Amino acid sequence: MQEDYMELKRRVRAAGLLDRQPRYYGFMIALNFTLLATAFAIFAVFRSPWIQALNALFLGFVLAQGGFLFHDAGHRQISRRRSVSAFFGIIFGNLFAGVSYAWWVRKHDMHHANPNHHDLDPDIDIPVIAFSAEQAQQKRGFARLIASYQAWLFFPLLFFVTPGQHLASARFLRSEQPRYRWAEITALCLHPIIYFGLPLYFLGLWPALLVIVLSRAFGGFYLAIVFAPNHKGMLIIEEEMELDYVRSQVLTARNVRAHPITDFWYGGLNYQIEHHLFPSLPRNKMREVQAVVQAFCHERGISYYETSMLTSYKEILEHLHRTSAPLRAQPAGH
Repeated sequence: MQEDYMELKRRVRAAGLLDRQPRYYGFMIALNFTLLATAFAIFAVFRSPWIQALNALFLGFVLAQGGFLFHDAGHRQISRRRSVSAFFGIIFGNLFAGVSYAWWVRKHDMHHANPNHHDLDPDIDIPVIAFSAEQAQQKRGFARLIASYQAWLFFPLLFFVTPGQHLASARFLRSEQPRYRWAEITALCLHPIIYFGLPLYFLGLWPALLVIVLSRAFGGFYLAIVFAPNHKGMLIIEEEMELDYVRSQVLTARNVRAHPITDFWYGGLNYQIEHHLFPSLPRNKMREVQAVVQAFCHERGISYYETSMLTSYKEILEHLHRTSAPLRAQPAGH
């Protein structure tokens, strides 16, 4: 039913909702730089350890907000031009977050092409988490132990997302030859100079280490809890399933109910259904497109799922607990 998607896209395009939004993104980029400068200014001015600890959390929040811009650049929401998208992707990814732009785009494009596909989506291929009964039975050793209690450990594990991304980025740039490889390597090398060097200069060794740990842990956790509700606990596509583009994107995604605060906190990713249907759609147009998509899904009898923030996390934990139940019922050696 490819014609379904063509008709939906025609309606969205006719409403002018796919047009670029340079003023919006200009404001968001300027805001992120301003918040970042504010965080480093606080390091320079204040010496109270409590203020520095709170500022480290604020820095983590700012880095996560920059991560949303990194995401938008990867989808060419900021600009249609590849070079402009790569420039902002490298700034907000390699330089600010320490994550390779090319590595992330390749991985994320695979996810968008095959959302929640049991064999093809890298986002549900996590060593210590099982999203299906089949994945649970494949776990061995320490990974099996963690997966057995994954519902209790899920949120604590999110604090360790960032180190894995740093390592994967370094390995990717060492072995692959992306278009802007040397620009990415340069920015990745400058990243620790900025994010460790400046706190070290202003605060000294141990406070600087505390800042790095707190900001990285909180920033990674924040991004992870934003991305987690998008697909976790929704339909997992098996090899034998045949779904057209619209249904494969809508049925595997979960929206978190819209509100101005929610929209800002989630960086627009609470409109996950609309984002997956139109990845290059600027985030400030998501709510308008949602009305078009909801009406279209109602016409075609396609299930469109939206829930509250708290319910989305409840559903994730229930799914993880249910999936790992057989592991808790079996001896570790089985």
